[in-house]
Amino acid sequence: MSAPVVVAEIVRSGFVEGHHYGSVVALDAAGEVEWAVGMVDAPILPRSCNKPIQALAMVRAGLDLPPELLALACASHSGEPFHLDGVRRILAGAGLDESALQTPLDYPLDDSARDAVIRDGGAKTSLQMNCSGKHAAMLATCVLNGWSIDDYLDPKHPLQVAIAETFAELTGEPVDVVAVDGCGAPLLSTSLIGLARAFRALAVAAAGPERQIAEAIRAHPAFVSGTTRDELALLTAIPGAIGKAGAESCYVVALPDGRAFALKTDDGAPRVRPVLMAAALERSGVLDLDGVDGVAVRRTGELTLLGGGKPVGEIRACY
Repeated sequence: MSAPVVVAEIVRSGFVEGHHYGSVVALDAAGEVEWAVGMVDAPILPRSCNKPIQALAMVRAGLDLPPELLALACASHSGEPFHLDGVRRILAGAGLDESALQTPLDYPLDDSARDAVIRDGGAKTSLQMNCSGKHAAMLATCVLNGWSIDDYLDPKHPLQVAIAETFAELTGEPVDVVAVDGCGAPLLSTSLIGLARAFRALAVAAAGPERQIAEAIRAHPAFVSGTTRDELALLTAIPGAIGKAGAESCYVVALPDGRAFALKTDDGAPRVRPVLMAAALERSGVLDLDGVDGVAVRRTGELTLLGGGKPVGEIRACY
């Protein structure tokens, strides 16, 4: 088994002052490994990258949401007003309100949205936590199936069992680790290859729940992240792409032609995540495809280091 390798350099005033270690895998259109660096075949915890797969299990269990709310079920949302209104809509459709959510209390993920809450004297709430869309969808799925809602986060709950089965099916790998995610939900392990394989299955689906998930993400990428996020910029620049970022610098993107990319850094630094994805897409020639805004994709991967308030360096990928 391989180990994480240097995937990015931290360059200041022409001097390499540090490195990020990690792993990246690219699948070709047939779903085979085109290239890889680092440790791509061992279990990782993909964090919020798992959300679209979790949402797929819910749709298979009967969850029926309009596309923008289905996208929100896949989201690590920014906590902007339209996100919070969407979560309320999911809950109301199930006859519930935000008191049913078991997400931790939090401020919005987006800086401006958070600052607005604080200026208005607001407090942390479960609704504002970035995983509340997923949790609302979980609750709605439970109500639909007559499952209990008090213990919907228990790994033995019928909902979580269904999610685990769907997850293993799409990744093509057994779930070796069941951890607890930041939001309290069960967190299932897979390899970077398995994660890329699962998103590929969504991206190439011609019909069914898989297609529903992919089309919701394509049509409403701002509901999956937020209006100021690099994920939105990337998906907007690549027609038909779907993707999801997660904590600990996880990221997965899949294209409708079957290509898919997944990555993770060892230090979990969020700043390098978009740098690495932009470089991976460029290495595989995605930026040269018809309709792709290569300039916009490259822009998502630009990370400038400042000195005295002026640009003096960058973080650059090493593959």
